[in-house]
Amino acid sequence: MENNAKQPVPVAVSPWDKLRRSLGWLTLLALIAFAGAGIAMLRYGALPSGAAMKSTEIVDSEGNVIASLHGGMNREVVKLANISPWLIKATLAVEDRRFYEHAGVDWRGMARAAWVDARHLSKEQGASTLTQQLARNLYLTHERTWKRKFKEAWYAARLEQTYSKDEILEMYLNQIYYGHGAYGAEAASKLYFGKSAKSLTLAESALLAGIPKGPRYYSPHLRPTESRARMKTVLAAMADTGQISSREAETTARQSVDVRPLPEEEERAAPYFVDYVKKTVVEQLGIDEQLLNEGGLTIRTTIDADMQKQAEEAVKNGMKGANQALQTALVAIDPRNGYIKAMIGGRSYRSNQFNRVFARTRQPGSSFKAILYAAALENGAITPMTRYRSEPTTFYFDSDREIYRPSNYGGKYFNEEISLRQAVAASDNIYAVHAIMDIGPDSVIAMARKLGITSPLKAVPSLALGTFPVSPFEMASAFSTFANEGRRATPVAITSVEDRDGNVLYKSRAQSEQAMSPSLAYVTTRLLESVFERGGTARRVSNMLKRPVAGKTGTTDSDAWFVGYTPELATAVWVGYDRGRSIASSEAHRAAPIFAQFTEAALSASPPADFAVPEGVVTVFVDPATGALAGPDCPGRMQETFISGTEPTEMCAIHGSHEDRGGGEQGGERSIWRKFRSWVGI
Repeated sequence: MENNAKQPVPVAVSPWDKLRRSLGWLTLLALIAFAGAGIAMLRYGALPSGAAMKSTEIVDSEGNVIASLHGGMNREVVKLANISPWLIKATLAVEDRRFYEHAGVDWRGMARAAWVDARHLSKEQGASTLTQQLARNLYLTHERTWKRKFKEAWYAARLEQTYSKDEILEMYLNQIYYGHGAYGAEAASKLYFGKSAKSLTLAESALLAGIPKGPRYYSPHLRPTESRARMKTVLAAMADTGQISSREAETTARQSVDVRPLPEEEERAAPYFVDYVKKTVVEQLGIDEQLLNEGGLTIRTTIDADMQKQAEEAVKNGMKGANQALQTALVAIDPRNGYIKAMIGGRSYRSNQFNRVFARTRQPGSSFKAILYAAALENGAITPMTRYRSEPTTFYFDSDREIYRPSNYGGKYFNEEISLRQAVAASDNIYAVHAIMDIGPDSVIAMARKLGITSPLKAVPSLALGTFPVSPFEMASAFSTFANEGRRATPVAITSVEDRDGNVLYKSRAQSEQAMSPSLAYVTTRLLESVFERGGTARRVSNMLKRPVAGKTGTTDSDAWFVGYTPELATAVWVGYDRGRSIASSEAHRAAPIFAQFTEAALSASPPADFAVPEGVVTVFVDPATGALAGPDCPGRMQETFISGTEPTEMCAIHGSHEDRGGGEQGGERSIWRKFRSWVGI
């Protein structure tokens, strides 16, 4: 019988199919080999030895060390049994709830963090376990890269293979940074509470456990409000994990926690500046505070050690015999590049670390008029010869619904029309309010913003008299623009940061912009030079200055200022009481001498330099009585500088003949031109 069953037909295998199968097997073998190698490394790979801690050095502009940050290395290693169970529970609740469940890496947490990072195109999400944090602190830097993250995970896994959970927890609590130089629970407990870590209460433990997330931000000394809020977060986490009841969390959150004052630091060079540098490194450059303290960084700064010493000497001499509560601040900036050359934040860093250079609670008074007049000159509403009457005046604003009655210091008025130069020299308030009423307060605020002032300002007539608080730092930066031909350089304290191996982590880039025209800056400077001339409010210190200087005094009920500059240095000096207590006349007169002594001493090695005359200005002889071009018979004729196009064009019609008047270059040119026209008959 014939078999009709069909035989299978052989299927031809294409070369592509063969290649694909081969690649598949090779990939599988590679994955197996890779996994095997990973398992072998995980099981037998040795952990690196922890990087030795190394002091960070802050150096001045010449490379000399002005501060060495050892982290204030304060560490005491204790056994886990000698650490309060409350601190252990609080730390686990807020840092790593699944510590006893994972093998070093919380893969679920990492996946969640990766998803969030991918969605936001960033690497900001956390998810590090307690073991990973320990691995990072022992073996790695604090840079935010995926490479470091994978290394951290591997080291964490090896730590879990090598040590027990309790050993890892003990290492962590002895290693972690709690701020203000304290490493580990024992040192932190003694620093903040004056007791051993074994004796910590629930409230103290919750406060302490909240600090490592941001040692500066959650410091109970620097930010007590944020520290208390973080403490409540820790207590809530403990309640969530069943460590305490919700009622215990609420009750403890209301308890006061006595935190000991920080111990006095040893005096060091430029201490206020060093603090500012440390804060800038952490908050603006994003460098981890622990890396700052123990990573062996080299931070190169702009401070000039000689100028700093001269500033300290000037403040010491200027405050001799003063009430101990009377405070001062000084900051000096090189206007050509924005480099901060000297900084003093108070009379004694040892007794008070508050840096008044950055205090935004002090009214600048009449020193703010320099900004007002720059705005008015730019607006074209006034020139150096614009005249207003100096007498008690009532000003109406807000559609005549509001009135403002300013007065001059000591009730002194000219009781006649005066020029802008006279107003600047005498610090006449009535003239200043006339000016702001003519140009509008918004124009003054716009000028202040261009000069780098960011403090809140209101568009009201009193703005002309500096009634809104501005920091000495902002004022020095603003005046530096006048010194630098209208170009404002962003203030700089740090030029570079290098790691322990010399790799550059940060390098500053010069940032500047033309905030005003060179001609406007020069004309403003010429007006501010009159402050030191006969009749000027700072004439008492003019004999101390041997070089061209421009500046402005400022006095309020509780503040005394002098802000001034040369082509090489812009300096703001403030004197007053921290709590706004009224200052006496004798106390108000201390600011200008401090400025004068410092400026001369700081620049003693540099020959006096004139302010460069830019294009776009013209100097003519004027009659001070009329503001018109002066003739040869005008009494008291004087030279005045104007932005080109705003100088007077009319000749004085009061004094002498009209035929041969004129002064300066422009007046002479006009006289010659008239004679030429007469000669040729045109």
